[in-house]
Amino acid sequence: MKIEVLKYGGSSLTGEGRIEAVAHQVAGLHREGLSLVVVVSAVGRTTKELIETANGFAGRLNRREVDQLISTGEQQSMALLTMAFGEMDIPARSFAGWQAGIRAGGIFTDGRVLSVDPRMVAGSVEKGEVAVVAGFQGVTDDGDVITLGRGGSDLTAVALAAALEAECCRVFTDVEGIFSADPRVVPGAFRLERVSYGECMEMAAAGARILQARSVELAWRYGVPLFVGSSFGKGRGTWIMRDDVSEGFVVRSITHDTEVAKVAVLGVPDKPGIAARVFSSLAGAGVGVEMIIQSIMRGQVNDIAFLVRKEFLGEAIDVCRRTARDIEAQGVAFDTEVGKISLVGAGLSNHPDAPARMFSILAGESVNIDMISSTSMSITCVVSSADVEKAVAALHRAFIEEAAG
Repeated sequence: MKIEVLKYGGSSLTGEGRIEAVAHQVAGLHREGLSLVVVVSAVGRTTKELIETANGFAGRLNRREVDQLISTGEQQSMALLTMAFGEMDIPARSFAGWQAGIRAGGIFTDGRVLSVDPRMVAGSVEKGEVAVVAGFQGVTDDGDVITLGRGGSDLTAVALAAALEAECCRVFTDVEGIFSADPRVVPGAFRLERVSYGECMEMAAAGARILQARSVELAWRYGVPLFVGSSFGKGRGTWIMRDDVSEGFVVRSITHDTEVAKVAVLGVPDKPGIAARVFSSLAGAGVGVEMIIQSIMRGQVNDIAFLVRKEFLGEAIDVCRRTARDIEAQGVAFDTEVGKISLVGAGLSNHPDAPARMFSILAGESVNIDMISSTSMSITCVVSSADVEKAVAALHRAFIEEAAG
C-alpha cells in the first residue's frame, strides 16, 4: 500500500470556504486511488488566541494545563475537515494524537516524539478511508496530552510518514515553496525548486518559517522526501531531499528572524561549572537558547550572552536573575530590539572569503553587528531589529541576485 502524508497549516484552513477547498483537493487525490493521511494544524490564529486567553488567568502559566487547552485547536480542525469529507461521500476518520499512536515526552508545550505506533491510522487507510490526524500533539506515558513545540504539526506529519513508510510527506501552506529570502522583504526573492535536508534545516533554524527544523531533521534521518507548496496554488513548490553530489559553495537563502531577544548574564565568576548552572537552570524551565557567546575574561569575571524566543523571555529573565544571585554574578540585562540574519549554503565552511564579504556588505549598509555565530552551512549575525530588512535585501542582492545574473 503506497501512502502519502499531506499536512495543511492553519492558513489553509481558515474559514468554512478554505476547509471545503482543502477537502475538495484531498478528495480529488483520493478518487485517483491514492492512500492518504492528512495532518492538520489549528485554524488561523486559534493557538495564539488560546494562549492569550490562558495568560488572562495566570501570570505564570501551568504548562500542563496550557497543553490541555491549546491541543483543542487541532482537534477542531480534524473534526471539521472529516465532516467536510462526509458531505462529499469520501470515507474518512479522525484521530487525535494519542489515537494516532504519537507517544511523546519531555517538557510540556515543547515535547519530543519518543515513538509512533500507527496501527490505527494504517487500519483506517487500508479500509479506503482518508485518515485525518490532529497535528502538534502526542501523549505521555502518564496519559497527558503534550504538544510538540512551535510548528509541531510538521513533526507529526513527518513522524507518521516515517512510521508508515510513506512515499512522501507534502506540507501545504500559504506560500508556493521555499524562497531565497522572504518575498515580503526582498522583491527579487525566488522559489527554490529543490534544497537539501541540511540546507533546509539551517534555514528553518535561522528563522525561515516554512518548516519546523526538528521535522526536517527527522525527515533527513528516516529518508522521507518532503514537498512544500501552497494549498492555494497548483503544483508549484519545493522538494527537500538528500544532497546532490557536488563540490562548491552556493548561497541558497538569506533568512531572518525578529522573534528573538538577547539575554546577558553580567559579571559571571570565571569558575568551572558556572556556565553549566546557568544553562541547566534554563533547560529545567524549558527555555531553549541559541547563539551562546562568552566574553573575554576581565578581572576574573565574564559576561555570557545568548538568544531566546521572545515568548520565553519572561521565564528566561526570572531564571537568570535567580541563578545570578546564586552564583554571585553582577546582574542580568536583556534587549528585545534585535533580530538575526543568516547566510545559508552548503560548503560555506570551505570559503573563508564568505564571512569577510558578508561583514563588508553589512558595514556598507551601516549595520552594526552585535553577535556572530557560524556552522558548516550558515553564518548568523545579530543586529538591531530596525536594520534587519535592509541587511537582508543587501545580502540577497550581493550573494544571490548578482550571482544568478
